[in-house]
Amino acid sequence: MIVNMKFRFAPRLLPTLATVALLPLVLGMGFWQLDRAEQKARLQAEYDARTHGPIVAIGAPLQPAEALRFYKVVAKGRYDSAHQILIDNRVRQGRVGYHVITPLTIEGSGTRVLVNRGWVALGPDREHLPAIETPPGVQEIVGVAMVPAERFFTLGEPAPASGAWEPVWQNMDMQRFKASVTYPVQPVVVLLDPNSLAGGLVREWSRLDAGIATHKAYAFQWFALAIALLTLYIVVNTRKRA
Repeated sequence: MIVNMKFRFAPRLLPTLATVALLPLVLGMGFWQLDRAEQKARLQAEYDARTHGPIVAIGAPLQPAEALRFYKVVAKGRYDSAHQILIDNRVRQGRVGYHVITPLTIEGSGTRVLVNRGWVALGPDREHLPAIETPPGVQEIVGVAMVPAERFFTLGEPAPASGAWEPVWQNMDMQRFKASVTYPVQPVVVLLDPNSLAGGLVREWSRLDAGIATHKAYAFQWFALAIALLTLYIVVNTRKRA
């Protein structure tokens, strides 16, 4: 005997309310990730174009961050090791160390530009900082100008004590640095060129990774979740009858 089975879709209240509440949220997250991927793609294109563009000279007058960001820049002056900072927890080949950021006093002025001279290994312990040589005299630095992030997670990092310079920071906080000194500072950090002889350390800078693929992968996951949610909703609310 052949039984003709038919399916009846009968939406129930609770599954319907749950789907109506969750589906827009899930789809919204997917489209937000796609938008972030598009923003990062534009950022990546800007980085590639500017790093291969003309070299920009950094002088004494303060320049907008946007006018310097991602450009290969050049500046001449003397290092100010008194206000040097070490950015903690920078890992290279499994070893923990610091990025050494030293202000360069631009020749003929009091304006500084911050130079990331590269990586140095952790000292014997965190109570003893590694010995870092800073070359005297006038230096010409060349490198790519980067604008430090303005938002980052920090575990209650204290401000430098009055009259004392705190050399170890968890992040490159440009606003904190500007508030801690009395001289004007250009709004970028220059990643010292690996071929520079101006007091460089270990420099293995990589091309900007804007995370485009990651955002697209997250978008795919959110859209897949939306499809799964709709499928589950249909299955839960569909009954068969003879």
